[in-house]
Amino acid sequence: MEEKVENRQQWVFEECVQPCVGELLGTALFVFVGCASVIGNAESVGDVQPAVAHGLCLATLIVVFAQISGGHLNPAVSLSVCLCGGMQLLLLLPYVVAQLIGGMIGAALAKAVFPPSMYEAAVGAALHPGTTDLGRATLAELVLTLILTTVVCMVTVNKQTRSSWAPFCIGLSVTANILAGGSLSGACMNPARAFGPAVAANHWEHHWIYWVGPTCGALLTFVSVHRLMLGDKKTRLFLK
Repeated sequence: MEEKVENRQQWVFEECVQPCVGELLGTALFVFVGCASVIGNAESVGDVQPAVAHGLCLATLIVVFAQISGGHLNPAVSLSVCLCGGMQLLLLLPYVVAQLIGGMIGAALAKAVFPPSMYEAAVGAALHPGTTDLGRATLAELVLTLILTTVVCMVTVNKQTRSSWAPFCIGLSVTANILAGGSLSGACMNPARAFGPAVAANHWEHHWIYWVGPTCGALLTFVSVHRLMLGDKKTRLFLK
């Protein structure tokens, strides 16, 4: 009986607690590096430094946390992976909560590290659209997240296209997306990356864009790409 209890406790820790802790810590580190790259780049023009920093950091953290939690570090990624069969539905909400808490911790660390003048000049690396057309900014977030979540699902979930190069592919897709869409919407693709700095800097203007766009992009990956066309036999709906 004691052995069964011990085994159950070990299962709960390894399958539930440890993955959530991994997502919290990984997201905190990712958001810290992302915010730091933006705050430190506030006086420069261009998205190269933030794009490279986000991409390299994400690729590294995926390698570190992939075997513990999957290395999602992004509520939109967790949603798409869950819907495509890559994780249990019961873990989705705990993952998202852990990621949001991690985002707040990472943003708070960035606020603590940088001088107030630099932090305020970059509005704490909080996201804001680069266009007054909010519809275009939301669409940009949708398309960029669609690209990211499609890459994630294809290289980590889909058996036909799974690859050991997954961290590199995902990190590179984030870098490319920021270079492509940073001037439109900020190229967030990650509600946790938007939420943490918004809390730390108390900057909520047009914050909804960074939830609606990525969520719709994740859902579109599930509906149009993975389930209908490119999914493996287990996940696609037709012609099994």
